Amino acid sequence: MATHRRQRFVRWQVAWMVGTVLALALVESLTLEVFFVGSLVGFLLLTVFVVPLNVTPAWRSRLWWLLLAGLLVFGVLVARRVLSILPSGLLPF
Repeated sequence: MATHRRQRFVRWQVAWMVGTVLALALVESLTLEVFFVGSLVGFLLLTVFVVPLNVTPAWRSRLWWLLLAGLLVFGVLVARRVLSILPSGLLPF
C-alpha cells in the first residue's frame, strides 16, 4: 500500500513536470530557472495536498529534506536575479 502511494506521488510529480515543460514551451519561455520554479511549485502543492490526515509514512518525512534543498536553490535563484537587476554601483562588492 505504501509503495502504491509512493508511486502515485512520483507519477503525479512527473506529470506536473511534463505539463510544466509543455506549457512553458507553448508560451516560448522555457528556461531551466523557470522550469525549476514550476516544478518546485508542483512539488510543494503535491506535498501539501497528498498528506494523510492521521499517519505520516517514513518516505513522506524524507521529502522535507528534498523540499528544503529546493527552497534553498530557489533562494539562490532569486538572489541572483535581484543582483542582476540592481545597479552595479549600489552594492559595495
